[in-house]
Amino acid sequence: MRWESAPDALRPRSFVIEQDVKVGFYVYAYEGNRCTHDYLQDTFEQAVGFSERRFGVPHDSWKKTIS
Repeated sequence: MRWESAPDALRPRSFVIEQDVKVGFYVYAYEGNRCTHDYLQDTFEQAVGFSERRFGVPHDSWKKTIS
Protein backbone atom coordinates (compact mmCIF):
# COMPACT_ATOMS: atom_id res chain seq x y z
CA MET A 1 0.00 0.00 0.00
CA ARG A 2 1.03 3.59 -0.53
CA TRP A 3 -0.06 6.93 0.96
CA GLU A 4 0.93 10.42 -0.17
CA SER A 5 0.91 13.83 1.47
CA ALA A 6 1.83 17.20 -0.01
CA PRO A 7 0.56 19.91 2.35
CA ASP A 8 0.66 23.41 0.83
CA ALA A 9 2.51 24.75 3.89
CA LEU A 10 5.39 22.31 3.35
CA ARG A 11 5.86 22.67 -0.42
CA PRO A 12 8.07 22.00 -2.36
CA ARG A 13 8.36 18.99 -0.04
CA SER A 14 6.08 16.01 -0.43
CA PHE A 15 5.91 12.76 1.48
CA VAL A 16 5.14 9.10 0.82
CA ILE A 17 4.55 6.15 3.10
CA GLU A 18 4.96 2.74 1.47
CA GLN A 19 4.26 -0.58 3.13
CA ASP A 20 6.78 -3.39 2.79
CA VAL A 21 4.96 -6.41 4.21
CA LYS A 22 8.25 -8.04 5.24
CA VAL A 23 9.73 -5.17 7.28
CA GLY A 24 7.25 -2.35 7.94
CA PHE A 25 6.43 1.10 6.58
CA TYR A 26 8.89 3.39 4.82
CA VAL A 27 8.53 7.17 5.12
CA TYR A 28 10.02 9.03 2.15
CA ALA A 29 10.53 12.80 2.01
CA TYR A 30 10.96 14.49 -1.36
CA GLU A 31 12.22 17.91 -2.45
CA GLY A 32 10.59 18.20 -5.84
CA ASN A 33 11.36 14.87 -7.52
CA ARG A 34 14.41 14.02 -5.39
CA CYS A 35 14.11 11.74 -2.36
CA THR A 36 16.00 13.39 0.50
CA HIS A 37 15.12 11.11 3.43
CA ASP A 38 13.81 7.62 4.08
CA TYR A 39 12.94 6.11 7.41
CA LEU A 40 11.60 2.69 8.38
CA GLN A 41 8.83 2.40 10.97
CA ASP A 42 7.11 -0.72 12.33
CA THR A 43 3.49 0.38 11.81
CA PHE A 44 1.51 2.84 9.71
CA GLU A 45 0.53 4.75 12.84
CA GLN A 46 4.20 5.11 13.81
CA ALA A 47 5.05 6.29 10.28
CA VAL A 48 2.34 8.97 10.39
CA GLY A 49 3.39 10.09 13.89
CA PHE A 50 7.05 10.18 12.91
CA SER A 51 6.23 12.28 9.83
CA GLU A 52 4.31 14.73 11.97
CA ARG A 53 7.08 15.06 14.57
CA ARG A 54 10.03 15.12 12.14
CA PHE A 55 8.59 17.15 9.26
CA GLY A 56 5.33 18.69 10.51
CA VAL A 57 3.12 16.64 8.15
CA PRO A 58 -0.47 16.94 9.40
CA HIS A 59 -1.96 13.61 10.46
CA ASP A 60 -5.09 14.12 8.33
CA SER A 61 -3.22 15.02 5.12
CA TRP A 62 -2.39 11.43 4.10
CA LYS A 63 -4.25 10.03 1.07
CA LYS A 64 -4.18 6.36 0.14
CA THR A 65 -3.09 6.06 -3.50
CA ILE A 66 -2.61 2.31 -4.06
CA SER A 67 -4.54 -0.48 -2.41
